[in-house]
Amino acid sequence: MKNLLLPLFLVFICLVSCEDDKETDLASVAVPVTQSIADFRASVKVQEPRSIKESGKIYAWKDYIFINDKNEGVHILDNTDPFNPQNIKFLKIPRNMDIAIKDEKLYADNGMDLVVFDISNINKIYEVGRVQNVFPNYYSSAPAGANYVDFENFDPSKEVIVGYLMETRKIEFAYRTDTWTSAETQSAYGSSTGTGGSMARFSLNDNMLYVADESSLSTFDISSPENPTRLNNEYVGWQVETIFNYDEHLYLGSSTGMYIYDLKDPARPNKVSFLQHVQGCDPVVVKDDYAYVTIRGGNSCGQDSNQLDIVNISDKSNPQIVQTYEMENPYGLGIKDNWLFVCDGNAGLKIFGIEDTPNLEYINQFSNINTYDVIPLDDRLLMVGDNTLYQYSYKGNEVNLISSFALN
Repeated sequence: MKNLLLPLFLVFICLVSCEDDKETDLASVAVPVTQSIADFRASVKVQEPRSIKESGKIYAWKDYIFINDKNEGVHILDNTDPFNPQNIKFLKIPRNMDIAIKDEKLYADNGMDLVVFDISNINKIYEVGRVQNVFPNYYSSAPAGANYVDFENFDPSKEVIVGYLMETRKIEFAYRTDTWTSAETQSAYGSSTGTGGSMARFSLNDNMLYVADESSLSTFDISSPENPTRLNNEYVGWQVETIFNYDEHLYLGSSTGMYIYDLKDPARPNKVSFLQHVQGCDPVVVKDDYAYVTIRGGNSCGQDSNQLDIVNISDKSNPQIVQTYEMENPYGLGIKDNWLFVCDGNAGLKIFGIEDTPNLEYINQFSNINTYDVIPLDDRLLMVGDNTLYQYSYKGNEVNLISSFALN
């Protein structure tokens, strides 16, 4: 049987000693749908606008909004008129989850590759660079509902996983092999640089692009945009999920805690500390001496706790959780002046005052919407959830909805 390069944390089932006592059970198995590497790379295209399948992360640059369609590509909206945004292009990038923009160049993950596009003319976007094979674990997250992923016939040296088919199979525990992986264990506006939300894995700092993948932190020199160079790749830990850049430090959220790296040497971020918390998915935002961390439980995120942790980071080498607030099902969050915006899943968008942090003041809540990611810009708030873009205005001490735009 082939010796495949699979993600870490493989689950092995011990052999049953007596053949007559083999146990079988039914399980949901995800079977990879593959494409040749050459065809995969050639499939990147600029297309006419289309309906979104599953909205992901959001990114703002100049008068444009970029919304990830999970594993499909990026929808581009002209937001010159926030009351009436226009869906103008779809940038097909298979296996894409994140982007970043600097100096009219868009950087995106394309499966195992980092790809660069020239967007100086939004009507004539084209690929200008590609760094191959820098994200080997692009396929490590299994589809929802899968108990196992069958990699037996997948050859990563020739193929790319572009999707999965779900099957119900009898699993004979006596013959579990290393080709079976448990799915539960995988798992600024108006300037030259754009603005991403707290769910992002890409972060820009001068001529450096930092990318957090499942278990590592990569540093790319993008001073030559057509030819990015990876300067460093460092193992971080299990299930790294998000990255946030603030005051010459990177804050990485993982399923087990928050990592802090300093950027004294921008080419080689240095780990300062690690704060362990209850297991769960956790984006991070930072202001002054506090980090705000939402922790979401359930599914592949771990236990069932859903909360907002306030972390004192005045001593970066010894961060401390100083307050915890219960949440329903939190995702992204953002800060604008003295407001904290929390996307609390089906509970809606929650707004808190942070003047007396760690004691938060409840301000308002927009209920009856499903929320995922949020970006507070200077003049308005962008929020995406349930395939809809919402835009809010700031008026004194009020936040008001000015438009909603369905992407499907």
